[in-house]
Amino acid sequence: MRDFQGTEIMHNLFIGSYDGKKRLFTKSGYPPHYGERKIGDLREWMPQRSKLGALFLKGKIVRFERDMKVLYLGCASGTTASHLSDIIDRGILYCVEYSAKPFQKFLKLAMERKNIIPIFGDASKPENYSGIVEKVDFIYQDIAQRNQVEIFVRNFEFFGRQGSEGLIFVKARSIDSARDPEEVYSDVIEKLESHFKILNTGDLLPYHKDHIYIHSRWRG
Repeated sequence: MRDFQGTEIMHNLFIGSYDGKKRLFTKSGYPPHYGERKIGDLREWMPQRSKLGALFLKGKIVRFERDMKVLYLGCASGTTASHLSDIIDRGILYCVEYSAKPFQKFLKLAMERKNIIPIFGDASKPENYSGIVEKVDFIYQDIAQRNQVEIFVRNFEFFGRQGSEGLIFVKARSIDSARDPEEVYSDVIEKLESHFKILNTGDLLPYHKDHIYIHSRWRG
């Protein structure tokens, strides 16, 4: 891309300098999905609109291979899913969303892409889509609910396999607004350690406040 100086850090994912700023792009033959800039065959991944984009731009790399099977819980209108679809272009992205309005926009994305399977359903009830989703390599969750840890674990019980990895984003105020966020985060990590090996954690500042990410591997 003209004036872009970047490095491919995984398949179809580039990080580098453009317009004097550090930016993230995925290589894509598809049009913009959420108002992002498209220059040539690269779509800008806006970190303010995507927690995974923020994580990558901060230099924290969670590997997604192009042939992975990924279950995405809480895909909303598909901002992050659209970029993941670019990266795992030979894989499958199962996307679950419960809210009707964002799901309508997401369906337009799913109709464009051959590797996205949309599921209108409740992520707390994986038994309802167990006939659609197979065992996966990765489970990605962005659901701001009090019981989000239980939802994450339950989906791994259905669809995880030994060595499957997961990424969960935790918003302390969604779990307990009265407690100190650091206490909430410690409790969440302790709960996850019963089922997972914790690989990495961190915040998403300056792009998203009051959130942490937890990257883990399922013990089975």
